[in-house]
Amino acid sequence: MSIENFRQLADYNHWANCRLYEAALAMSDEQYRRPTGVFFGSLHGTLNHLLLTDRVWLKRLTGEGQHPDRLDAILFEDRRELARARMAEDARLRRVIAGYTDEDLGKAKSYQTMAGKPQQQPLRDILLHLFNHQTHHRGQAHACCSIVTGAEPPSLDLLLFHRGVPAPTLAI
Repeated sequence: MSIENFRQLADYNHWANCRLYEAALAMSDEQYRRPTGVFFGSLHGTLNHLLLTDRVWLKRLTGEGQHPDRLDAILFEDRRELARARMAEDARLRRVIAGYTDEDLGKAKSYQTMAGKPQQQPLRDILLHLFNHQTHHRGQAHACCSIVTGAEPPSLDLLLFHRGVPAPTLAI
C-alpha cells in the first residue's frame, strides 16, 4: 500500500464516522445507551472506544495528545461532546497521515503497549491495524444502530464514498 491509500482511508474514516454519528445523534438517549451485546456494551461504549484507541495510536505515533489508560474508558458521557471530539480526532488523523511519505511506511516505530511493554513495528502495519480496528468496531456500532432503532442505518460502504456521496454536516 502507498501513502495515498492511507490518505484515502483517513478520508473514508472521517466520512463513515460522520454518517454513523448522524444516526447516533438522531436517536433517543435510551436507544443510544441501550446494551446490545457488542464488546463495549452499547453504541455509546463502542463510539467512546473508537475515539480512545485513535488517541492511543496517535499519541504513540506523534508523542502528542491524550493516552487513556483503559480500553473501556468513557471519555465523554455527552454524545455531542463525543461527536465534536471524534471530528477533531479525525482531522488530526488526516493531518498526521498527510505528513507521511511512502518511505515513512517501511520505517519502524517504537511504542509501548497499554501494559508498558516495548514494541516496534513498521508504520505501514500500525496504520493498517488502526484503520482495520476502526472498521471492525464501526461495524459493531452500525449493528447497534439497527438493533436499537429497528431501522436500516446509513450505508458505510467504501464504494459510496468513492462515488462521492457527501458526508453529512453534523449539528454539534
